[in-house]
Amino acid sequence: MEAPHNSPAAETAPDPAGTDPASAPKPAAPDSAAPASTAPESTASAEHGGPAAGPWAVPEAVTVTLTVTSPEQMQELGRRLARVLAPGDLVMLTGELGAGKTTLTRGLGEGLGVRGAVTSPTFVIARVHPSLSGGPALVHVDAYRLGGGLDEMEDLDLDVSLPESVVVVEWGDGKVEELSDDRLRVLIDRATGDTDDERREVTLVGIGARWAGLREALG
Repeated sequence: MEAPHNSPAAETAPDPAGTDPASAPKPAAPDSAAPASTAPESTASAEHGGPAAGPWAVPEAVTVTLTVTSPEQMQELGRRLARVLAPGDLVMLTGELGAGKTTLTRGLGEGLGVRGAVTSPTFVIARVHPSLSGGPALVHVDAYRLGGGLDEMEDLDLDVSLPESVVVVEWGDGKVEELSDDRLRVLIDRATGDTDDERREVTLVGIGARWAGLREALG
């Protein structure tokens, strides 16, 4: 997964038609109800006031576990999450290669109404997707090769203000927590071994007061 050393640190998603984001049409609002064939299945209720189970244990965290069975459902989950995101939010994605981190982020980008196709940022470390509707930009970061810390994020020379953007970081666990006391951690578990099983268990852990209403927001 390591990219060439001469690859750029960050880039902004190009505007293929030279469109001014401010004048671009606002995308249609996402359907508030996902089709029955694509809506992720909730398999566990949220817990508030206690630690999450396993290695993600964090005091005062809200935990929601969902099951998705296809890439389409993963992308739809991203669109659902986009409805509750706001400027300054930090979303940390963890999962094996091919688990669906970029697919989820693609849905986030669609829901936020940003410019440019959302792809893996591996070869540029970070990619900025400006909003087409006056909302927050999406900053998509691959922290696989980052040592961690706010200073290194600032060194990426992102042409955007992080407090005014939604920042999504793949492989960010243990590296970017200092960016925000309030953050949403997303763990995607897939079947291990040589298998074509598309089933994924997605655990959302909302940390901080910002995410106290996560369960209700997703409902």
